[in-house]
Amino acid sequence: MKTLTALFTAAALTFGSAAAFAKDVQPDEVVKLVGNKTIKSLEELKAAAVAKHPGATVTDSELENEYGRYIYKVDLRDTSNVEWDVALDAKTGEVLKDEKDN
Repeated sequence: MKTLTALFTAAALTFGSAAAFAKDVQPDEVVKLVGNKTIKSLEELKAAAVAKHPGATVTDSELENEYGRYIYKVDLRDTSNVEWDVALDAKTGEVLKDEKDN
C-alpha cells in the first residue's frame, strides 16, 4: 500500500509541476518579445497556422511560455467546419502540432 501511495504522489507531483511551467504570456511582454526579435510577430505565426489549412479562420489563439520555449497555439475552423489545433514554435515558426480537434 505504501508503494502505491508513493507512486500516486510521484505522479501527482510530476503532472502538477508540468502544468506550472506553462504560462500565458501577457500582451505587454509579447510586444517586447516581438520587438527584441525573440519571437516572430503574431501575424506571421497566424499566417503560418492558416497556411496549413487554407481558407480556415482563427477562432482562438494564445502565446505560452513552456519550459522557456514560446509556443503559439491557434484554434482554426476550416471551410468544412472542422476544427484544428495548431501549435507553432514562436521563435522559428515551425509547426509543432497540427491535429483535428475532437
